Amino acid sequence: MDLFSRSWNALLTAVAELTDKDFAQPSGCAGWLVRDLVCHLVIDAQDVLITLASPAGSEPTRDAISYWEVADTPPTGEDPLDALTVRLAAAYGEPWLLKFHLDDIGSAAGRAAGLADPELRVGTRDIVLTAGDFLDAYVLEWTLHHLDLAAHLPEVAPPPAEGLARTRDMLERIAGVVFPASFSDTDALLVGTGRRSPTEAQRAALGELVTRIPITVG
Repeated sequence: MDLFSRSWNALLTAVAELTDKDFAQPSGCAGWLVRDLVCHLVIDAQDVLITLASPAGSEPTRDAISYWEVADTPPTGEDPLDALTVRLAAAYGEPWLLKFHLDDIGSAAGRAAGLADPELRVGTRDIVLTAGDFLDAYVLEWTLHHLDLAAHLPEVAPPPAEGLARTRDMLERIAGVVFPASFSDTDALLVGTGRRSPTEAQRAALGELVTRIPITVG
């Protein structure tokens, strides 16, 4: 849960430091500008608040790893919910409004996470898991989207190193793969999820694993 807070606070800080021009730049998410990604983070923060306020009485059916599922194809930005996010982001009009809303609801989500009992059972997406596992699962979400935020904005500070390492471990366990030791955590995540094409040297190091990427989780 501490890693959730560090990863989330780092992402909120990165968004707060964006310029208005940055919001019009492409993000690492297919079909989304930075403003669309930030709008998605608002929705993510709402999901955290809703889930932590949705206690469940049954035994957990998932944990932090099995919370995620591997999709057959990578996102294209054409999914109806993805398209809705773009329209919502445009409705804000001014970047400062998006910043304000994310800071407001994002701070609330962070406080709720800090106050949550890690053993509390919560329900979301027709599954049950502990609050601790739910927040642990979200480290992957925050870390990958932090990388998406910085995809075309080199001045954005990177995600915390601990979050990168944890997300790499989670991605490997979710997909049942092990990336070469020569890959940095950032390279493993970017190449492994298809956010960056492997170099020739990386492709050689991947060997047969190159046929397993990109790995899309959701």
